[in-house]
Amino acid sequence: MASGSGRPVRRPHPRDITAQTRTPAGPGAAVTADRTFGPRRETITSEVIEPRPRRVQKGSMHTSHRIDLPQGPVHYREHGARGPAVVVVHGLLVEHRVFGDVPERLAAKGYRCLVPDWPLGAHPEGMSPDADLTPHGVAKLISDFIEKLGLTDVTLVGNDSGGALCQMVATRHPERIGRLALTTCDAFECFPPPAFKYLLLAARVPGVMAVLSASMRAVRVLQRLPIAYGKLTKKRLDQSLLDAWVAPSAKAEIRRDVGKFMRAIDARDLIDAAEALGHFQRPVLIAWTPEDTFFPVSLAHRLKEKVPHARLELIEDALVFVSLDQPERVASLLADFCATAKVHAA
Repeated sequence: MASGSGRPVRRPHPRDITAQTRTPAGPGAAVTADRTFGPRRETITSEVIEPRPRRVQKGSMHTSHRIDLPQGPVHYREHGARGPAVVVVHGLLVEHRVFGDVPERLAAKGYRCLVPDWPLGAHPEGMSPDADLTPHGVAKLISDFIEKLGLTDVTLVGNDSGGALCQMVATRHPERIGRLALTTCDAFECFPPPAFKYLLLAARVPGVMAVLSASMRAVRVLQRLPIAYGKLTKKRLDQSLLDAWVAPSAKAEIRRDVGKFMRAIDARDLIDAAEALGHFQRPVLIAWTPEDTFFPVSLAHRLKEKVPHARLELIEDALVFVSLDQPERVASLLADFCATAKVHAA
């Protein structure tokens, strides 16, 4: 074969292709490359357990970790290796992806954002059989996680039922919490919203949770019902995301963990936490979606009354999973809150 200039063009020998596609891997990571022409694809096959070297995923700016606590293992992602710490808490039957790319946006603004998968029904690995996974128990788990990593002056961010847990952490384990941010979440007697109280009943009847979860996995249309994931965002949720949220419930240990939490939910605990927030003298951000019907904006105004020094912001064109509907707005609010809240700290 000749080029346009008349000079022969040498075809690459397979050995040359292999040599070009070998990619050195860091400690603890096995990296393979696609030996074809075109862009190289890398697959990282190792699992990292602290304190072993971190795993860096191609195409994203995070490292994945697994840490052992007395209650059991917690998997988490870390966006940004340096900067003020931000720890996020998701709600029931979802995991870290409910925050979308907000953690990555915060890392780009100079923050270290830690995004765990809490044991609330979509976590990848079961906790210890004797772990206390009541709401107060999970609040203690969050506090233990923060302490284990040696974090201080943490900005704690909660969404959905994760916001309820953050209120309990802030009022019962405030030692390492510097700021509290609540984004459209359970509050006062709304724990959970009336439309989801059937889950608490299901958790109390042996075998019902297994049947419900199996139905969700087998009949995808059920995942989009208004009493499932159907009315939690304005944007249509990707099917792959919904599948990822329901898949862990195939494991009995995952159903056991979330069942402990749901059977112990008592709105009086959250009412008490809201009352105690009035004595939480650190900066508080309340970021709410006024269009949402599960958590009406009246809850945000009631929280503001309990915490007069709190900052209330409304986020339009979004529902419960506000970070998926309005990631830029959420990231901007959180970054500004973290940067300016010290001025108002007591």
